[in-house]
Amino acid sequence: MANNIDFEFLHIENQNKRDRRAVLLFHGLTGSPFEMKKYGEFLFKCGYDVFCYSFPGHGDRISEIETVTWQDWCKFAQKKYDNLRKDYNQFFVSGLCLGAAMAIYLAEHNKDITGVVALSTTLFLDGFCIPWTISFLPFALSTIVRFYFTFPEDDCFGIKNERTRKILAKITAKADIGMDNYPLNCVDGLLKLSKNVRKNLKDVNCPVLCIHSKYDNLSSPKSAKVVLDGISSEIKQYVELNDSYHMVLYDNEKEFVMNTVKDFLCKFVSVEKEKEVVCI
Repeated sequence: MANNIDFEFLHIENQNKRDRRAVLLFHGLTGSPFEMKKYGEFLFKCGYDVFCYSFPGHGDRISEIETVTWQDWCKFAQKKYDNLRKDYNQFFVSGLCLGAAMAIYLAEHNKDITGVVALSTTLFLDGFCIPWTISFLPFALSTIVRFYFTFPEDDCFGIKNERTRKILAKITAKADIGMDNYPLNCVDGLLKLSKNVRKNLKDVNCPVLCIHSKYDNLSSPKSAKVVLDGISSEIKQYVELNDSYHMVLYDNEKEFVMNTVKDFLCKFVSVEKEKEVVCI
């Protein structure tokens, strides 16, 4: 049964999907497709079919987050990709935070991905709001504490813009669209996925765009730079933001972020289709 926060934006007027292009989106750690929806709507207007689904244990199933592993996330993402990829000529993957790491993971294991857009890639928890207690993480993960301790979400919610931050705080307080903390077991899953991704970066050959804030509260630009230094792709681009925190799709530079993604994706529109699909 589909999660009621999942979304699919389809250009149903075109029955031949092999003449279409698509983007599969992945949300962040303890988040949900809600945080990707405006981004998805933008990409849909640019001519792409867009898909986004909640990771196991996330979305409206957050009570299950302690029962899943990083391997469950990977199997879930791979299954969604397998189900969708065969119907499209061009297929991109994009994500935020955990979702960015997952997009890169898929590119390591699937050579037919057209391109990757990684936003606020989180391979290291070294942002300016990460608590000093992170130093005890290796010890905590080896004990039963891992099932009971959580890192609280910092007051900025990953957003520098104060007005947007207040609006998001009100929405999340009223709706079950994500968590306001990071369960230690979930953080462990992210770090294990990240370690696996770092190990196989050389297997990425498709075009990659990494967008990261210089002032990311969760993960510094080191994550994006490690990705771009490690991949084998001939086409790779890094864009660093100066007026945003972690949630780049909602912060002060959101329009710039989306237009940068649009320009990157449009580079790979096949010549015979350039006049048919116009990014707006």
